[in-house]
Amino acid sequence: MEPKRSHSVQRAYPLMTRNEIGALIAKGRKIVIFDQHVLKVDPWLPYHPGGDKALLHMVGKDASDEIRALHSEDAQKLMLRYVIGKISGQWANFLPPIQGGDFRPFLDSEAPSPRDDFDDKQAIGLSGRDSACSSSSSSTSIVDDTTVRIRANPKRDIEESTTTGPLLASQTIVEMDLGQISYLDALTREEISLDADQYPIVDIPTQQNVVAKYRGLHEKIIRQGLYECSRTAYLWECSRYIGFFGMMLLLLVYKHYVLSAFCLGLTWHQLVFLAHDAGHMGITHDYQIDTVIGIFVADFIGGLSLGWWKRNHNVHHIVTNAPEHDPDIEHMPMFAVSHRLLGSLRSTYYDKVMEYDAVAKVLLRIQPWTYYPLLAFGRFNLYRLSWDYLLARRGPRRGPGAWHWYLEMAGQVFFWAWFGYGILYRMLPDGWTRFQFVMVSHITSSPLHVQIVLSHFAMSTADLGPQESFAQRMLRTTMDVDCPPWLDFLHGGLQFQAIHHLFPRVPRHNLRKAQRLVVEFCKEVGIPYALYGFSDGNRAVIGRLSEVSRQAAILAKCQQTVARRGDVLSGHE
Repeated sequence: MEPKRSHSVQRAYPLMTRNEIGALIAKGRKIVIFDQHVLKVDPWLPYHPGGDKALLHMVGKDASDEIRALHSEDAQKLMLRYVIGKISGQWANFLPPIQGGDFRPFLDSEAPSPRDDFDDKQAIGLSGRDSACSSSSSSTSIVDDTTVRIRANPKRDIEESTTTGPLLASQTIVEMDLGQISYLDALTREEISLDADQYPIVDIPTQQNVVAKYRGLHEKIIRQGLYECSRTAYLWECSRYIGFFGMMLLLLVYKHYVLSAFCLGLTWHQLVFLAHDAGHMGITHDYQIDTVIGIFVADFIGGLSLGWWKRNHNVHHIVTNAPEHDPDIEHMPMFAVSHRLLGSLRSTYYDKVMEYDAVAKVLLRIQPWTYYPLLAFGRFNLYRLSWDYLLARRGPRRGPGAWHWYLEMAGQVFFWAWFGYGILYRMLPDGWTRFQFVMVSHITSSPLHVQIVLSHFAMSTADLGPQESFAQRMLRTTMDVDCPPWLDFLHGGLQFQAIHHLFPRVPRHNLRKAQRLVVEFCKEVGIPYALYGFSDGNRAVIGRLSEVSRQAAILAKCQQTVARRGDVLSGHE
């Protein structure tokens, strides 16, 4: 069971002002707030097992909920080694530098108060930079009619900032003044407005209420023993893995190669769920033990890097569905789930511009039709990402996770020895059979990729500002998939992604038990709980892809209109 938290620090630390903290960040220091303590985590960046990007997205913010959700009790205690001070009262989050936050050191005489340098418009993401969100799908199932929106201030800030009101796509070319606002900006404002209507307002008092209720929910999760791992459940899981793998070998011996490949694909599909649990320390809650389990499953048996997955996945859990930050929705030029990707955004994860180039313009036009075929080959891309991570040594080179690279490299050698040499080369008779075996095994495991993206592709991609609470952001950007309990093994816990994002370290066999508590929490704070059926969820994803395709077509017409106007003006000159 998750132990009770006790983060008492014996030393007396100085009380730091918001301006002092901002000045440190302006000098390049990596400052994070945790339980009213000010942490300077610069020394920890090279050691952080989850990668440096996850930490950088927390700079200048109160990361208490993110830290508790993603880290063990021991890790939380370790962080307190980096305390340099304390804060008093509620903290108004800065926008982290990696997300575009601009800092300068203030003199005490000119420094604004901690609440003076942002307003409600900034809180809902209108000052600074704009971003996109998705309109809610009609197939979304809200818990019931009692899940209503809470608005601490009924005043519509966003409507005040947009004098023309929300712009419909069909009106844009005719009515929008292209000289003053771009088509993408218009979509951004419209979709932020839609999100602002559905969710509690993003100001400090309202979000602090959400935070308090979420922390109370976490205490209920702990008290009800939902962090306890079910050994019986994992015994059944392991019997399934062994059964599929054994059937693969048996069919291989009897030369039923296609059926053998099918069983291997089922083995990989099921084992990924175990690797996911281990990567989140959801099995033993011990970092080293769970990591070794994850590497054995992912690298030795699956040929994929657990270290790559953790670096990628931790960022995904912190900035879920942010087009320029979340690598899980950055699939240009193959897919785009937000119109903002049509503006050639720079990815802060990959440190490169996601070009909306000629190739993207062609592929995004047909993305509703290429979605499933491309996902069928997703495992090949995971090999590429895994080797990129391992060969470039992107993981920690020092600290408790440094030795995992060597174990992963051994795992990769082992995988390609048993699969590449032992099965493909030695046990299969010819090139065509080898090709069939590879394709069938890899495509059989591909429903996993559908499950991974299903809970996010149709949800909001809006940035509502740095004051939005962790809990609200997770529920706004993630949906759950409804299925009967007897099908839980097929989804592997991924059908409860919203609950998992709130409590990543809760073992997946307890997520269904936690669902009732999360539903009650959503009703209490007025956050819609999105629950789709599997088919409805897939329709919503295809609908989102189609919507972005239409937006891309309209954008092209807008650009043609601007070009024609420019030609006319040049002719008059």
